[in-house]
Amino acid sequence: MTSFSQSELSTRTKEKLDLAANEIHIWVTKPEELLGNDELLATYSTLLTSTETAKQQRYKFAKDRHDALITRAFIRDLLSYYADVAPQDWQFEKGNKDKPEVINCPLPLRFNISHTKNLIICAVTLEDDIGCDVENTGRNNNVLAIAERYFSSKEIDELFALPEAQQRNRFFDYWTLKESYIKAWGLGLAIPLADFSFEINDTEHNHNGLFTIKQDINLSFAEHRVDEPQIWRSWLVYPTAAIDEKQEHRIAVSVRASSDNQKTDYQLRFFNTLPLLGYQEI
Repeated sequence: MTSFSQSELSTRTKEKLDLAANEIHIWVTKPEELLGNDELLATYSTLLTSTETAKQQRYKFAKDRHDALITRAFIRDLLSYYADVAPQDWQFEKGNKDKPEVINCPLPLRFNISHTKNLIICAVTLEDDIGCDVENTGRNNNVLAIAERYFSSKEIDELFALPEAQQRNRFFDYWTLKESYIKAWGLGLAIPLADFSFEINDTEHNHNGLFTIKQDINLSFAEHRVDEPQIWRSWLVYPTAAIDEKQEHRIAVSVRASSDNQKTDYQLRFFNTLPLLGYQEI
């Protein structure tokens, strides 16, 4: 992916951010941009708790240890743009659904992290459950076999009705959406992927020439699954060639509200950051 930190995109800042009730902030960072920056990486290490450090050090490969360090510094740093809590002072615990939550924040911040090859994202909102997923669509997988095994019959029918050239892209639409749904719940694959279906209207809009966004997305459930489609909203985000030269990344975000949110005018905002070095709104 072309660097998100190009200076022409905007000027970095460390100013505090406001987060409106109808906003979803999507943060991105590229761990490879920090390779070799030993002094900064050492500073990142001081932000982590002993438990986080032990988990990070258990990774066998240096690249995985590097990415794990960036991930922890990334979330600690970006949360500090919303509240007067230093990055090293954030406290986390597993919530009721075994999903990490902050326990010392003056705001009802909710967040979720996802990563793929050389890209880490975090979606942040207020109050509501949120899940996000990012995938590299260039990976070498037999995606249609995966779809036949895990998707709902409705999704499988729609997928295979498409021209063959479009099927791989649609697979990643469904996969990222499904991941964002189960991550918003915080229950992982305890929710069978065939128990819910997404229907994607291909109407789209452009965000600053950098992202194409689809938001006319409907969710339905198998008869035996207890859930309410009227409290869910989802988005598909496609980085354009301006920042993703090969256009091989797919992002999905899902929000679960406490009441009907179908008429809520959600606003997506995008931020690029390198931990402790400031951010750019893009």
